[in-house]
Amino acid sequence: MRKNSIKNTRINGEVQKELSMLISREIKDPRISPMTSVVAVEVAPDLKHAKVYISVLGDEEKKQSTYEGLRSAAPYLRTQLAKTVNLRNTPELTFVMDQSIEYGVNMSKLIDDVNKDLNDVTDDVEDTDTDNE
Repeated sequence: MRKNSIKNTRINGEVQKELSMLISREIKDPRISPMTSVVAVEVAPDLKHAKVYISVLGDEEKKQSTYEGLRSAAPYLRTQLAKTVNLRNTPELTFVMDQSIEYGVNMSKLIDDVNKDLNDVTDDVEDTDTDNE
């Protein structure tokens, strides 16, 4: 099975969906932030390993504690995944911090700031035009 085959893509999506649900509903570890998202999952073609890309909204300390909590919960997550997803092998989970959601939020904020500044400048120009008439 190739890495980007249709079957592998379906497996990635199914594992991502199940892990998202398990992390948000099943794990009671106080170290894991409620603002944790599973961004993507890459299951190896042999189904033995999976990289789970997670994003945590919060400061660096919250990210680190969530990462540690997920690492300690990995065996439990793997067991639950084996029960819900019918695969020949249940992959060993490796968590990777992903900054894409945080990056997107920051870029959106910057774009909004620029648009606000442009609107303020446009309003000032329109005010001076009406004063001159």
